[in-house]
Amino acid sequence: MAANTVPDLHWLETIDHHNFEERAIALFHYQYEHNPLYRAYTDAIHINAEAVRYLTDIPFLPISFFKSHTVLTGTQEPELLFESSGTTGMIPSRHHIVHPKYYEYAYRSAFAYFYGNVEDYIVIGLLPSYLERKHSSLVYMVNDLVQMSANEDSGFYLNEFEQLAIVLQKHRDKKIILIGVTFALLDFAEAYPMDLSHVIVMETGGMKGRKEEWTRMEVHAYLQQQWQLPGVHSEYGMSELLSQAYAPANGLFSCDRTMKVLLRDESDPLETYAYGSGCLNIIDLANIDSCAFIATEDIAKIHRDDTFEVLGRRDHAALRGCSLMVI
Repeated sequence: MAANTVPDLHWLETIDHHNFEERAIALFHYQYEHNPLYRAYTDAIHINAEAVRYLTDIPFLPISFFKSHTVLTGTQEPELLFESSGTTGMIPSRHHIVHPKYYEYAYRSAFAYFYGNVEDYIVIGLLPSYLERKHSSLVYMVNDLVQMSANEDSGFYLNEFEQLAIVLQKHRDKKIILIGVTFALLDFAEAYPMDLSHVIVMETGGMKGRKEEWTRMEVHAYLQQQWQLPGVHSEYGMSELLSQAYAPANGLFSCDRTMKVLLRDESDPLETYAYGSGCLNIIDLANIDSCAFIATEDIAKIHRDDTFEVLGRRDHAALRGCSLMVI
């Protein structure tokens, strides 16, 4: 793909394990040419774009730029805006979406890869804090999955715990997936302990000061105890990404075809590597119209089988090498 060739949906659909690196390098050169912010950042940290040949050569844009700048590739007007939830008083990240079809392809493909045909499921969203906001990428995704499931009991439940408990209990012969923000799942589990061993319970993170912070292991252990679950699933996504990773158990995430994770050294943020522990860098090839190469603020461990676990968020009081100065 030449730098002036615009990637499209077919380009996205034909990504696979064998051509991922080639596509990522091509998208880097395209975004370097057509994203003024990413180009300025790449030049500012003295990366020679012509010398980028491998995944570990690619510069990753600090995720904080989504709060301070408009991250946009090309000149088309965005159709959607996604914003991070953040905490009160914090500036939210803003992700401008030119082609919603890229996002829709990414999450539909990932769901099918990990869970099969969404039409076989009752899809339930327990996302009260997200429903209260206008520009939630998570609500957009779950709402689309609800519509695709075409089951009358699929939908969002705000605070209707009693009704939700009835729905979950009456469909013991059908596939059910309950996608919830962490604090809402804990509230529901506390109020309604029951046997949900037939339900896929998926937490998406999100305590945000609503409860005392629990570790993922503590959250999962409590939900398993209250609902007799063999395990708890997790989704890793954010407003700045269009692709997601999923963990069927134990917080070990895997990526679909459009996403790959790498690490950067805490003391040298330009040092990128594939395995071990460090700050998490994400390649999201569905992010064609913004930036596909994002340096997150998460600390992670990547295993040799390419699964990864999120160990926490870097300490804002000790930025060190996990973040670069804003240009």
